[in-house]
This record gives sequence, C-alpha cells and structure tokens, in this order.
Amino acid sequence: MANDFNPLEQHDLVYQVPCGGSMRGDIRVPGDKSISHRSIMLGSLADGVTTVEGFLEGEDSLCTLQAFRDMGVRIERPDTGRVVIHGVGMYGLKAPANPLYLGNSGTSMRLLSGLLAGQSFSSVLTGDSSLSKRPMKRVADPLKRMGANLALQEGGLCPIHITPAPLQGIDYAMPMASAQVKSCLLLAAIYANGETRLTEPAPCRDHTERMLQGFGYELKVSGNEIRINGGGKLRAGQIDVPADISSAAFFLVAASICPGAELTLRHVGINPTRIGVINILRAMGADIRTVREYVAGGEPVADLHVRYAPLRGIAIDESQVPLAIDEFPALFIAAACADGMTILSGAEELRVKESDRIQTMADGLAVLGVKHSVKPDGIVIEGVGQGKKLGAGTIHSHGDHRIAMSFTMASLRASGPLTILDCNNVATSFPGFAELVQRCGIPLGQQNGQV
Repeated sequence: MANDFNPLEQHDLVYQVPCGGSMRGDIRVPGDKSISHRSIMLGSLADGVTTVEGFLEGEDSLCTLQAFRDMGVRIERPDTGRVVIHGVGMYGLKAPANPLYLGNSGTSMRLLSGLLAGQSFSSVLTGDSSLSKRPMKRVADPLKRMGANLALQEGGLCPIHITPAPLQGIDYAMPMASAQVKSCLLLAAIYANGETRLTEPAPCRDHTERMLQGFGYELKVSGNEIRINGGGKLRAGQIDVPADISSAAFFLVAASICPGAELTLRHVGINPTRIGVINILRAMGADIRTVREYVAGGEPVADLHVRYAPLRGIAIDESQVPLAIDEFPALFIAAACADGMTILSGAEELRVKESDRIQTMADGLAVLGVKHSVKPDGIVIEGVGQGKKLGAGTIHSHGDHRIAMSFTMASLRASGPLTILDCNNVATSFPGFAELVQRCGIPLGQQNGQV
C-alpha cells in the first residue's frame, strides 16, 4: 500500500516565550499516545472492524498507523480522533514493500519488533536520526531467547532487520521496569509456542495487558508476574482513548507553579501504572483534586482540577519512578520552583529517551540559574522557592519534545524571556500544544530558523 503519510518537516523550529503569563481554563489534552499506538496494532490483528475514538493524531501514532497500512491493513483516515480499522486477523499481515519508517517513535519500533518477529515474512524497521541513536538491544536480547531472528546495527541500534523464525515461550525476569520491553515480549508471545512468563521488578504501565484482554485474548496477571500462551485470537471492538496524562502533566505542573492559576483537565487517563506524576506533585504539596472518576474503554479516567500551591522539595520515592518516567522533565520544573531540595534516584532510564533527559534538563536548569547536582541515575535540584523567579535565556531541547514543552511552562516563573531551540518534535506527541498553552495564558510565539 502506498505511503500517504508524510510527517510535517519543520526545520529549526524555535519557541519564543515571554516571561510571566497565566494558567487558567477548562481544557482537554490530546489522546493517550501509548493507548493510540496499541489500538492500531491490536485492531489490525483482530478479526473484524475496530473503531477508535480519541486517537492521538500526532506523528508518532501516525507512523504506527502507516506501518500497518504498509502491511495491507485498511485503516480509514483519522477524522477528529476517530479511526476505523479493518482487522486482518492474527496471520493476515502482508510483507511491506519497503522498510517500515517509524519516525521518532521508540514505542512503535520496540513493540513492532516483537509483533513482527512472529510473522512469516521479513521486515526492516527504521526511523529518524534521533530514533537511530536509541538502544534496541534491550528488546532484541529477550526476543532472541524466544528464537527470533533479528539483526541490529553496531551498538545495538536500528535499523532492525527481522526474518521469519519460530518463536518459543520463555520465562523471563525483566532486569528493569519497562513497559516497552514488556509489551514487545507480550506481542511476540501471542505468536510463540507454549507459555511465556514475564516478571517485572516493579509495576509499569499495563495498557498492553488491559487491551489484550479487551480484545478477548486470555492472559493471567498476578502481582508482578504475567503469563500468556500463544495461539489465541483477537476480537474487534470499540476503544475510547482517554486524554494522555503525560500531556496533562505539563499543565498540572504549570498550574501548580503559577500564582493565581486554576485549571480543569477533562477525561484524563488515571491508570494506576501512570499516575506517578500526580502522586509526586501531591507529595510536593500540589493542590490536585479528582472531580469525578469513571471507566472508559477499560481504562480509568477522571477530570482533574488543579490550583496554584507552594511546592516543597522531596526525596522522590523510587517506587514512583516507573509510574512517572515520561513526566520527569515537567517534574524537574516543579522541583526548580519548590522550596528546598528535590532528590531523584533510580531513574537511569531517563538517559536513553529521545535525549539524555537528565543531562539535557540539567543544562537547561543551569541557564535558568537553578542549582543542581547530576547523578548517574538521577539529579538533585535546589528549588528557588515560593515568590522567587527563575532566570532567563536560550535553552536547547536537543529535539526532545518533552524538554521543549517543560521549559515552555517554566516561563511562568522566569525573570525574562525564554528562547527554546529545536522544537520540531513537539508535534510527535502533542499536536496543538502551542495553541492550547496560548489559550491558557502563555503567549507562546514560534518561528523557523536559527536564533
């Protein structure tokens, strides 16, 4: 099938953010990226037609959608978050004519490596320059233990070349909590002979387990152990994607650090394996209230009401780290504005995201005059405290969307304007970010070209 998705190429996109601004409103952030990815994958492998509402129309999710189109799945073009997937069944995918291009999406590459390891055709997974620097050995090694035939580039990087091989269930104790590794192995396991048993060292997001069960695939979860047998089937259905808590996190932090702020975030996913950002902010003294809770498409959701409150530094409980791994750039800004020191440990995973998020955030905090000390697995941040300002200047996001969005929110407490470089990839996870922050009171400007 022809590739009709061409990601918008904006070179050297720069955010110009005046200091001050406000944070008020009643908003809904885009759909959850993790659930959007998985809805395309499982909907494509299901028997029948799956309808998805609230699909995130960002570049990462659209790369996953296009990959399945390239493997012969008819997927009707997203229309204001609605996607219709005409599933081909567990063994109905077709060999793609070309390498599958996954842009900046580590989720797409790691999950697809497991799913495609069980197919009867060869495939190649590739991505942009940023994705090509991210480690893939963590999924390749356990997949090879299952019998998968994968070849990585030097250093354990993509492109990943996959050729057909019979898979066998394994008993695997994961060395670190990673939803991407776990999900990769679960998707391989549904094509494997026998039982696969996975043991997590700590809980991490469980969207794949929930969605497999929602599509009628049997698995057993007991504590940190998951058991699943190959050879089952997936039944099509309806999926309601909640608003992404990772996207909501920027606004939760913004309202918490901005005097006079009051904000309501609607229909936010509050899956217990994803609410580390709420738990950490509340431990710091944030005023975040759950207005109502309900279940949508098998996922718990709620409206969140947040108001400004003075924050205090804390030693972050390591049990919360896997539950907030994508939200730490925003949490670093909260720590920078808090009274006292915030200490983060056990977060070495942050060093292998779209950027080394510990060092990239530390470099930005230095521009803002925030005292800090970097550790191999975390950071110590000395907040400026209530009523005091952060500095100002030029910050390089190194192409990492979460870095760019986090420092946008820091402008609320800055003493002067912020210039944030290399913001192209914000659209990968949060289309419409600039417009939404403007609506809430941050006068964000954008321009193309070097500053």
